Amino acid sequence: MLLVTAGCKAKKQLIIKPVKVDTMAKTIDPKIAKLNALRASQTDFDTFSGKARTHLDIGGNSNDVTLTIRIKKDQKIWVSITAIAGIEVARALITPDSILLINRLQSLYVRQPFSYVNKFAGNEVNYKTVESLLIGNAIPELLTENADFATDSANITLSGNLNEIVFKLVAGPQMKVIQTKLDNADAAQSLQVTNGAFIQAGTRLIPSQIDITSLVKNKKIQVNLRYVKSDFNVPLDFPFNIPSRYKEAN
Repeated sequence: MLLVTAGCKAKKQLIIKPVKVDTMAKTIDPKIAKLNALRASQTDFDTFSGKARTHLDIGGNSNDVTLTIRIKKDQKIWVSITAIAGIEVARALITPDSILLINRLQSLYVRQPFSYVNKFAGNEVNYKTVESLLIGNAIPELLTENADFATDSANITLSGNLNEIVFKLVAGPQMKVIQTKLDNADAAQSLQVTNGAFIQAGTRLIPSQIDITSLVKNKKIQVNLRYVKSDFNVPLDFPFNIPSRYKEAN
């Protein structure tokens, strides 16, 4: 092959033709480019498994627990809550349509449509919102071309209105979301999420600290997650059954 190549080179000089440059690439809107970069930086996965030391404050009732979280993307979120000595006190199974809760301490269960969550987390929260927040992704609806963009030396900020809410999303230098705020003044609803202490989980960069504060009128929930373990795309099961002796909560 070397001999043939040398022979060809001696006979004829290679002529390189200029390549036409796509003029559209030159004129791409900087705003669209940043939006595309933000979308590309979102953590993609099939399954997620994590364990987090967690401080829960629900309406002033404060507890330190451990959350074991399993997610099948776009399908289900399974959460086991354990207290001292690893005793499970509650379990939840959330799907795009429904929510199931078991309170093992009181032998009670809750079976409700997903809209039940909106009583505690605001009308702007849907299944995809919960899934995104648990792994540090942006709420998908906020990555919109209608947002206002602002850039400083370190961060990119998106802000604007979405239906009845005012939103603000801040992404850091690595295009990972570090803060999300949603406010609906008329309904007295707000949601604030802060992500920090990013760690490498395989090939993915995710926050190990997630602080969530939700306020709906007089209902306040604060969740401080501190992930100590996280895995992506491993086989998972989602065991959930309601014992026959359990009673449905009012």
